[in-house]
Amino acid sequence: MFNAMGAGGANAMPMPDIKTPSEVRRESVSRADEIFFNYEALHDIISRHEGTIRKRWSKKTRSQRLKILLSAWPNMPSTHRPDFDAFKKGSDSANAKGTKYRDSFMWPYINQEDLLTTKALPLLLNARGRHPPSHFAGADLQAMHFGMVTKALLPIFLNGHIMILNGIEKNDRAYGRLMAWDEHPDAFEWMTSQKQFLPGEGLMILESQERLLKGLVKCCHELLRDIPESSLTSDEFPVLPEPQLKRESEIHGFESLNIMATEAPYRLPAKLNLQCIQSLLSAKASAAQDHLWALREDPEYFASVVLESRVIASVVSEAYFPAEVFSELSLQAENLISLQNKYAADIFPSKDLPKEYSDALLRFRLYLDQAVKGPLGILKTACVASPPLRRLFAREPPLDPDSTRIVVVSKGGLKRTKVEHELLYLLSTLWDDGQNLFLASLPVVTDELERLIQSEKSAHELISPYIIGIIGDLSILSQCLNQLALYQPWARTLDNTRWKEEHNLKADYVKRTEPWGRIIGAIGDMSSFSKAASLGVPSSGKFTYPFEKRRTRENVKALRKAENNLDMFWAAIDRIMIAKAGDLSGTAVHTLLSLPRTLQRTPEWIETEKPSSVNLTKGKENGTDINAFYKPFSQIYFDVPTKQTDITQVKTKVKTRGKAQQQPAPVAEAQALEQPNPADSQPTFCVDARAHKVFRTIFFNPSTTSTPGEVPWNEFLHAMTSVGFAAIKLHGSTWQFEPTKLDVERNIQFHEPHPKGKLAFRVARNYGRRLNRAYG
Repeated sequence: MFNAMGAGGANAMPMPDIKTPSEVRRESVSRADEIFFNYEALHDIISRHEGTIRKRWSKKTRSQRLKILLSAWPNMPSTHRPDFDAFKKGSDSANAKGTKYRDSFMWPYINQEDLLTTKALPLLLNARGRHPPSHFAGADLQAMHFGMVTKALLPIFLNGHIMILNGIEKNDRAYGRLMAWDEHPDAFEWMTSQKQFLPGEGLMILESQERLLKGLVKCCHELLRDIPESSLTSDEFPVLPEPQLKRESEIHGFESLNIMATEAPYRLPAKLNLQCIQSLLSAKASAAQDHLWALREDPEYFASVVLESRVIASVVSEAYFPAEVFSELSLQAENLISLQNKYAADIFPSKDLPKEYSDALLRFRLYLDQAVKGPLGILKTACVASPPLRRLFAREPPLDPDSTRIVVVSKGGLKRTKVEHELLYLLSTLWDDGQNLFLASLPVVTDELERLIQSEKSAHELISPYIIGIIGDLSILSQCLNQLALYQPWARTLDNTRWKEEHNLKADYVKRTEPWGRIIGAIGDMSSFSKAASLGVPSSGKFTYPFEKRRTRENVKALRKAENNLDMFWAAIDRIMIAKAGDLSGTAVHTLLSLPRTLQRTPEWIETEKPSSVNLTKGKENGTDINAFYKPFSQIYFDVPTKQTDITQVKTKVKTRGKAQQQPAPVAEAQALEQPNPADSQPTFCVDARAHKVFRTIFFNPSTTSTPGEVPWNEFLHAMTSVGFAAIKLHGSTWQFEPTKLDVERNIQFHEPHPKGKLAFRVARNYGRRLNRAYG
């Protein structure tokens, strides 16, 4: 890779220009006047002609659009995120005063790749033409963040002053006003809390807005060339209602986090959406719990995860730790929503946030920063061992034969394609978690990685399902961090406060997460864990699980054997946790394992003498599946009778062959809780044949005419949306589904099959079980 600070090296720090107050004041007044002149012109044009502009832009060819863009903005960069592209080039990109890439760092959203699309320019015209420049001051500075931290952009220096940009709605000479600290009693506090801007930052914002608005007015004139400029904003054309732009879900049937991230620079800056954060985190916490559930319930699922990870300890830690992390983050997000509502009347841009709310935001940010380290660490070891990427790396022979340290390096003499080079650059930026990631920021790198995977088939094929799942987890955390960065002007204030409170925040974190450390310590205790791990090795058909086959004596025996082997493994893990980790009360894992929830298990084979009164076609009696009984989720964490019980208590005449047959035991209290509540009725959905076929597969019952098979992902999406789930594509392979026609307020996340676009039967069946547990 290259030096993150550019070719000049970290020691070649450029010095900022120094300007006098009068120089800064003349420049700010001149730029502010030009800004409002163009804003008012753009506002008047958009108010009258926005619908016409949209229609004409959509009908233009790519070459026609490019001609319009270049007439308004000569030498416009060609690629998405030109600042990141310049940063990767190294030599003349960063830490170079007067770099030729200055425009790329100043206006990273002004590029041909994005603006040539149908929506970006209309969105930008709408946002900048209908909202005053002050609404964008913080966002415009944030857009330049990459350039500023890499020193490609260097604000001028003027001490003892601030510049007023926030909260100014009209051109009353207040926008861009330079104010000395002694001119206002709060001026110094505005500077230290970053409610307003340093003079150098303010001039950069003004420069950015001046050129942008001028270019947008030029685009409008090009698109409305048949109308004389003198008539564009006259009474000849009345002011019209704002036309509505179709949502992504109306066009494609679902929302996309990648599209939202791409369009964000062209819209009105988003506000902190704690509901979105909580929705993502709670759904991920539920998914982590479902993963732990499936590992304990489904032998085939367990075996597939072990074979993919290849390390039993990793399987356990990656089941326990995400459940803890995302449950904690979800609870904090719920608390933030409560505090935001509590102090809604006291939150103003000119005031500090209430301390209780501010402290909660700082704590949440710290937990997010720590949570990110988990998947980043996994990436470092998982990527080099991933089958699609393994050929690009080599393991160095150990210098010490007794050492267990493994050193992996890029394989020499191997020519990489452009896509391979780009993919490994982004992945290594993440897993190194160093200066490059600090400068670029996690949201930028994950967005770039998602774009590459979605746009380049070869990149898509180089990512394994395991890696794509890790990227999905990172994207959720990244989106939460990005939401906090949007909370202007307080995001700047929180950054300043964070360093003052760092010691107390970290002390609180260490105390709160101490049980997590004991869990990891118990898993890492090889003297105890190795024996338990041997029970989980999927060898000799230990976890062969022919669930899809019709029930016979042999198949039932195989099912019960696999289930028993899996139960033995997890019982051993539970004993280790109790012995080594101690009291885990209050942790998410303890709460989950101690709930009165049960695992589905296969009852013993009972050979009937003749067809009984049971409806064998449907495989049910009185609506209950006869192919399953239930047992406690954990017999150690939940103190219930451990005798396996038949939930159906089916009475049949059996061949005794001279041996007494034990009758099924009565249903325990925990199992009784699993029975549906007749009073809690859910709606019935009429679906088409496509959706019906999907549901018959994912809710598979071997005693009916259901046929096991793969489920195309598009068909799964169609089935879910047909019963009222709203879908949103997150990064990686993660999709989130929100029920809109059920009385259950719980979102659920599933992974799109990767790289093949079809759900394997075992995965589809697992999705069906998760849907059943979540919604009945």
